[in-house]
Parts: sequence; structure tokens; C-alpha cells
Amino acid sequence: MKISVKRLAILGSTGSIGQSTLSIVEQFPERYEVAALAAGRNLNVALEQTLRWKPKVVSMANEELAGQMTQLLRHAGVSGIEVLHGTEGTVACSTLPEADFVVSAIVGVAGLEATHAAILAGKPIGLANKECMVAAGEILTQAARERNVPILPIDSEHNAVHQCMRVGEHREVKQIWLTASGGPFRQTPLADFEHITPAQALKHPTWVMGRRITIDSATMLNKGLEVIEACRLFNVPPAQVRVTVHPQSTVHSLVEYVDGSILAQISVTDMRLPILYALAYPERPASNLTFDMSALKHLDFEQPDLERFPCLRLSFEAAEKGGAHCIALNAADEIAVEAFLAGKIPFMGIPRTIEKVLASTPEAHPETIAGVLAADGEARERAKEVISGQSSVVSYQ
Repeated sequence: MKISVKRLAILGSTGSIGQSTLSIVEQFPERYEVAALAAGRNLNVALEQTLRWKPKVVSMANEELAGQMTQLLRHAGVSGIEVLHGTEGTVACSTLPEADFVVSAIVGVAGLEATHAAILAGKPIGLANKECMVAAGEILTQAARERNVPILPIDSEHNAVHQCMRVGEHREVKQIWLTASGGPFRQTPLADFEHITPAQALKHPTWVMGRRITIDSATMLNKGLEVIEACRLFNVPPAQVRVTVHPQSTVHSLVEYVDGSILAQISVTDMRLPILYALAYPERPASNLTFDMSALKHLDFEQPDLERFPCLRLSFEAAEKGGAHCIALNAADEIAVEAFLAGKIPFMGIPRTIEKVLASTPEAHPETIAGVLAADGEARERAKEVISGQSSVVSYQ
């Protein structure tokens, strides 16, 4: 059977997901080509990718970087590649007529407008940006349903749920179980949490990730964002989503059905597998991503400690209210994590900041992307005010 080539627009091409996606393209040249790259600020990596893949369009974070990219391509003797910048450039990448599939992997709400524009243009989405779904999932999923556009999760947990839900009807799902490693502080005494340093929090026991997501994993806020994302992706209420701490990170998530059956997805801890699944869906191409069955000798599952990880409790509360509260949860966390990494607030200052911002957030459900971004900006300003009121330079011994 002849395989048609799928042309990709990769938003966040220089990040870990973007680079893993390009490694899949390298491995399956008969299946995938690169149509567009939204590369952000990493000029050196962006240049290497552009020279290697020759996309039709490449977008940089700002005009200055775009100018530098244009000059570098000219010096390399490369022509015919359009260099754009900013949000308009990212939107141009995501809506490029030649692109058949969009990988949304820009961290934070920076990729929201481009992801929304891709859905409106009828492009299937491989979603690795949970913040988009947390902040504007109500808008994105409605637009996708109206246009019959698939949103295929790349996050390992939601990708696992997607795989498990292929074997049953939606009405037959009793509960979705998201697994969490528990991060580096699963067994740390609660009394020590105020003295956790950024260096300690950045040492994740399982995954190598960016700085914000690594801190979010340490506070379990990341798992809270995944709860909200699961509600939106799979159209279930928060009461149907549970979190279980699974230190081995072997089972990526589970789906429990009404008849008592529980299906688990197990695979190597390698993001190339969920990326390949999303790109190839509904096919399953053969790959070299094999799993060592001896890793199943010992599997632990336990309830998360909400006293130790109040960010998870706050996430469930925000999920129940939806709308502006989910936007504020994500925005306040991003500002608080920056402050923690800068030594302005202690580790437990992160949940304290989020809780105060949520307490002052009105119940509202923005109906446009502009409304979401406005609410996001307001929450960030409130978070900065909260931090300035409690902030002092933290001394880590």
C-alpha cells in the first residue's frame, strides 16, 4: 500500500518536542516532510534545522532574529525560504496551505493563537502544549468539534489515555487515571519543603524537561494542568479524572471502564513514541522503541498527598470552576515559578501565590482567544503583586 507523505508544521521546533518530532521525520522520510518551522529564539539550532529540512516558511521570535536568519541563509546560498517573525509568523506556519498536520509544542500561551488558527483552518493537531488546552480548551475543543478536526495528544499521559479509549465507547468510561512520578520530593518531609532549592527541584527522577515543567512536576502543578487538559480533551468532568502516584513511570496512564476492566498503556519513557502515535494515527508504524518487560517486576501506585502538594488540590478546584480560574491557575504558576527560580520566593511560595490569585479571580468564561489572553494578562499582574508583597531574596544554605 502506497503511503502518502504528511507535511508538518512544527511550532516550537527548537524545543525538546520539536527536536524529537524532527528525529521521527528523519526516521520515516517516506511518511513525513517539513513544511514550516516556528523556531523561537534559538537562532543556532533554528539555522541548523532550516538548512537541514528546507521548509517553505520559518518563523523566529522577533524581527531582529528574523533578520539575522535571513542573512545567514543568504550567506549559506539558500533561497526560497520565507522568514517571518512573532505571532503573525507562527500563525502563518500553522495555517500554511501546504501543511497537512500541525505539531503544537510552544511552551505556555505563546502558541495559543497559532493553535486556534490551525484548527480554524482545518489542520489536524498534535498537541504537546497543555497550557493552550488549560487556558482555552473550551474554545479550542468547540472549534475542533464544529470542523471535525482531530486534536491528538502528545503528552505521554493523555496519549496513553487516547490509546486506551480506542477500545471502548465514551459512555463506558468510568474513570481516567493519570499517573504521576511524584517528582523528587515524594518522600521529603513536609517540614523541609520551605527550604527546597531550585537546584533540588530541577532534578526530576524520570524525565529530562524544560525548567518550568520540571518545577511544575516537583509541585505536582503539572499533573493538575493535565487533569484540566484531560477534562477538555476527553469531554469528562473533573470527578471522572483521578491521579495516582506511580514512581516507576512505566504505566503512562489508565482508563477504568464501567464493567470493572482497567486498561493501561505501557511503553518506554521516550517522547518519540507518543509523537509517532499522533503523527501516524490511526496507523501504528513499526519502530525501534521497544520496552524491556523486566521493568514490570515492581509497580507501585499510591494516593497523592495534597498537603505536601497543594498545587494539585488547587488545580482540581480550578477545574471545577473552569474558565477564568483555569487561565489564572496557569498564569499565576508561570509567574511564581519564575520568582522561585530567581530566588525571590521559597518553594511553597508557589502554591501560596496561586491560591491568592485564584481567590481574587472572578468566575467568567471568555468566549474568544482575545478574552483568554486578556484574562491571562490580568492574572499575571495579580501574581506579580502577590509576589512583591511576600517577596524577599531567599537564602539557600
